Amino acid sequence: MPMSNGLHIAVLGATGAVGAEILALFEKRNFPIEELSLLASERSAGKRLAFRGEQVEVRLVTPDAFQGIDVAFFSAGASRSREFAPHALQAGAIVIDNSSAFRMDPHVPLVIPEINFDAIADARLIANPNCSAIIMLMAVAPLRALGQIERLIVSTYQSASGGGAAVMQELLEETQATLQDSQNGRRPQKLLPHPYAFNLFSHNTPINEHGYNEEEWKVIEESRKIMGMPDLRINVTCVRVPVLRAHSESITVEFAHPAPREQAVRETLSRASGIRVVDDRAANHFPMPSEASGSDDVLVGRIRQDVSNPNAICLFASGDQLLKGAALNALQIAERLVASGRPTGISAP
Repeated sequence: MPMSNGLHIAVLGATGAVGAEILALFEKRNFPIEELSLLASERSAGKRLAFRGEQVEVRLVTPDAFQGIDVAFFSAGASRSREFAPHALQAGAIVIDNSSAFRMDPHVPLVIPEINFDAIADARLIANPNCSAIIMLMAVAPLRALGQIERLIVSTYQSASGGGAAVMQELLEETQATLQDSQNGRRPQKLLPHPYAFNLFSHNTPINEHGYNEEEWKVIEESRKIMGMPDLRINVTCVRVPVLRAHSESITVEFAHPAPREQAVRETLSRASGIRVVDDRAANHFPMPSEASGSDDVLVGRIRQDVSNPNAICLFASGDQLLKGAALNALQIAERLVASGRPTGISAP
């Protein structure tokens, strides 16, 4: 679809929850697009999506669909990324991949722009991190200025948005069915393994040989890579909670030496890009997913010394999984690339 001067962009997975957010962010942030290609599987091909006042048809993704594309945003799952990313790269595109396919490949940068944008160098395949890792590290990484971080202890409270549009819809339908028929306890057919409405359970990913589920292991491994700290000690427990959108996390940061004062932590986080401190003890007002939903910023609060460990600080964070946890982080990577003069031959707006 030809538009104003700018980049030739492809979005694979355009009809999914993250794809929809990417399209909305293109408009909101006035990302420079000359031509937009929306790509999806056979199931979604032929649909039409509104964009900048026009209807854009979603086309079937094929190996030759990336010819002439400057930047391709992938958000259609790991198998699709593995299948089609090589074709996009061969066609000359920069690929920003939101799946887990390439995150732990040592040759692929895993990037949160505020933390390690320089890791991209001249790479054309860039991995977008796991949403829980992004939200956690946005709160933790700025604290490296206050001392050497030795260990992280994290519990996540992950919303339905982490499972995509279908899981969000399931939570709505199951909640409604439970309220309407509480005596019989009838539930609609579920995508998840346990009742979701008015319940919580360990994140619904396979358990590995260490006893950690897949989500927890992603956060551990990806955090070490992004921070450039391969020996970082980190323990994570991931839980699915019946919240529609935005993940929350309880975080304990252990330093090598006595922890910085609470005020120093607040001031450091207040200066950090992409962070909004929400820490009003008098009003008992701290980060909540209801306030993080739709926000570009990660909300951080409950800042306090750990009374059980003089070297530790405790935090609580909430962030929109579909925005900073996925679509926004990917677009920020692209914006920084454009500002730095990439793709080659495309000038910054």
